[in-house]
Amino acid sequence: MTIRPGRVAALLTSALLTRGLTAALRDRAPGGRDRWERKNHAGRTVGLYAGPASAAATALAAARVHPAAGLAVLAAGACGAYDDVAGADDPRRGLRAHLGALGRGEVTSGAVKLSGISAAALAAGVLLKERPLDRFLAGVVIAGAAHTVNLLDVRPGRAAGAVLALAAPGLLRSGPGGALAAVAAGGAAAVLPEDLGERVMLGDTGAHALGAALGAAAALANRRSGLVVHAAAVVAATVYGDRVTAWARAL
Repeated sequence: MTIRPGRVAALLTSALLTRGLTAALRDRAPGGRDRWERKNHAGRTVGLYAGPASAAATALAAARVHPAAGLAVLAAGACGAYDDVAGADDPRRGLRAHLGALGRGEVTSGAVKLSGISAAALAAGVLLKERPLDRFLAGVVIAGAAHTVNLLDVRPGRAAGAVLALAAPGLLRSGPGGALAAVAAGGAAAVLPEDLGERVMLGDTGAHALGAALGAAAALANRRSGLVVHAAAVVAATVYGDRVTAWARAL
């Protein structure tokens, strides 16, 4: 089997948009370069340009396939951006930490992010599927995929590489699910070289957006049985988030 020509076009569109927007943000650095720089795990200075660029580019390319998918990706990126800014100095990480804080009456930026992404994913599920259970499962898959990719974003190239690998089989599919897989792959491929070179990082903005695109691709490509399998996988990854993150660090 070969990659369908339409998939190549979708992949290239997403990749070229991501590269172009990354370059534009790097050149202009709105608000000053200090706002666009962070220290990574090794103490090296990396740029945040690729996160918003990949989120915007992937959302635009996804919207061409299905407007609901574009909105889900855009919302995931926006919620991730909020957490990147508001939660930059918050040492708490992971679903349990934020839910624990919420149980004590403290609304963290992470809790706001997770709520926003979940609401947008469920709304997208309503628009992507026809039956109530399928709509719910699609929402779980989209939100869970966004969260899972973010869990992997702990070392250079981990999240983008995972999206590229998971999207690859979808390039052989027909229909909108295959097109969305190509969109996710294009965004990840555009970011991966600089991410591995520790010049940029995806942050929550890019990781959540690419994950949402991957989840939307799975939601469109699968019927109920496939949705159940994908939903179970992302829920398991969420429940065992600390182990997923440790695995990603060890790779």
